[in-house]
Amino acid sequence: MIDLHYWPTPNGHKITMFLEETALPYRIFPVNIANGEQFKPEFLAIAPNNRMPAIVDHAPLEGGAPISIFESGAILWYLAEKSELYMPIGVRGRVEVMQWLFWQTSGLGPMAGQNHHFSGYAPEKIPYAIERYVKETNRLYGVLDQRLRDREFVAGAYSIADMAAYPWIVPHERQGQNLDDFPHVKRWFDAIKQRPATIRAYEIGKSMNVGLEMTEESRRILFGQTAQATQQPR
Repeated sequence: MIDLHYWPTPNGHKITMFLEETALPYRIFPVNIANGEQFKPEFLAIAPNNRMPAIVDHAPLEGGAPISIFESGAILWYLAEKSELYMPIGVRGRVEVMQWLFWQTSGLGPMAGQNHHFSGYAPEKIPYAIERYVKETNRLYGVLDQRLRDREFVAGAYSIADMAAYPWIVPHERQGQNLDDFPHVKRWFDAIKQRPATIRAYEIGKSMNVGLEMTEESRRILFGQTAQATQQPR
């Protein structure tokens, strides 16, 4: 059994997409980030970076004690190894998947996240910051579009690289992007959106009925923490 500590963020959706594709047994433990539950000691014990998502696998392949994993890219890699699904066997294929997984976790996700922040959440609208991240998001969409010119999915067959990128394309309008400008991304996006596992994964998020009202308190919790919030009692 896998415990998924989850909130329906783009990174959270990555993991439910994978778990729904593979039918690995799992149960969800909601972590309401607007209420600061990601800073509770029990969550920090498995996710020291206090970000969604994290998992605890109670039946690791090697046996022994449960294993906890944080960071969505690492979780996807681990689950692919555990299930032997959505990751090629050969070295060349694995490199293709892993480099695009890292591209998402180091590029598309952080840049689109800053786009979301300055365009939607920041109390002060800073034109330079908004323009900077909207343009960088646009550049990354262009990279993905070029990659998909001659292949169905990012690394050939559907893989964890696609599951990593897709949730960060879902809010494309909010990011100031028009998918009609990226026809290969649009074709890829529509194909993943229609997968039954993707539909189920997003229904899970909707069922939690999350409405994030950006109050001063929630803004402080989400964006105003310092190192002190991550310190666990000794």
